Amino acid sequence: MTTLVLEIEDTKPVSAQCDDTHLHVELADGREVSTPLWWYPRLVAASPQARNVIELMPMGLHWPEIDEDISIASMIRGQKAPGSTPT
Repeated sequence: MTTLVLEIEDTKPVSAQCDDTHLHVELADGREVSTPLWWYPRLVAASPQARNVIELMPMGLHWPEIDEDISIASMIRGQKAPGSTPT
């Protein structure tokens, strides 16, 4: 079994945005991570304006208007939110 080890400083988000289909995050080490919005039912259900009010946290993202939190580690692991279905 392998374990995913993440360096917190390297994976700290420095910018994030949602478009119509994906969540895009730039990390402190220069990587960009994108995941489909359908992985996150609360983001899909929210307005485009609410989706782009994002607070950057040391280990993830927070949407205050939606009450949603997503960790960078879960994005990298490919972990979908419960109840997510492809659109």
